[in-house]
Amino acid sequence: MSELSVNLQINGTAVARTVSPETLLVDFLREDLALTGTHQGCDTAQCGACTVLVDGAAAKSCNLLVAQVNGAAVTTIEGLAPADGGLHPMQQAFGKHHGLQCGYCTPGMVMRAVAMDGEGVPAEPAAVRCALSGNLCRCTGYHGIVNAVCEGLQQMRSLKVAVA
Repeated sequence: MSELSVNLQINGTAVARTVSPETLLVDFLREDLALTGTHQGCDTAQCGACTVLVDGAAAKSCNLLVAQVNGAAVTTIEGLAPADGGLHPMQQAFGKHHGLQCGYCTPGMVMRAVAMDGEGVPAEPAAVRCALSGNLCRCTGYHGIVNAVCEGLQQMRSLKVAVA
C-alpha cells in the first residue's frame, strides 16, 4: 500500500509526515510523535480515553485515520497547559476536586471537558453528565469529575482561556 503525506498542527506545531493510509491518529500521536498522554483504551471509540481536540472539537483518536485529519489542528493533553508551565484551568479543577483516581481516563476526560466550552455546555451537573456520557471511568464514580468539569468550565469562561 502506498504512503501518503500529511500536514497537521499538533499542539500548535506544524507536523509533516509520510504515513501509511491505515494509520490511526492515536497510533500516530503515541508512536510517531511520542505524545503518550493520549491513552489507548478500548479501540472501539466506546471509552473516550483517546479523546483529543480536532479543530477544537472532541474526537476519539482510536477510530480516526491520520488521513482524515490532514490539515487540521490537533490538541492533545500535552498541548493543553499554558506555555508558562502551569496547568490549564480544567486540569487544576480535576486536581482540586479529585476528579481522577487511577488516571487512565483522565486525559480523555479533560480533553472532552475542554471541548464542552466551545459547545456551550452549561456548567451544571446534569448537562455535564450528559456531555460526558461517551467517556468512561471505572474508578471515581464521576462525582469528582462532574464537579471538576463544572468548575473548570466556569474558570475557562471567566478567564476566556483559549486552546492551541
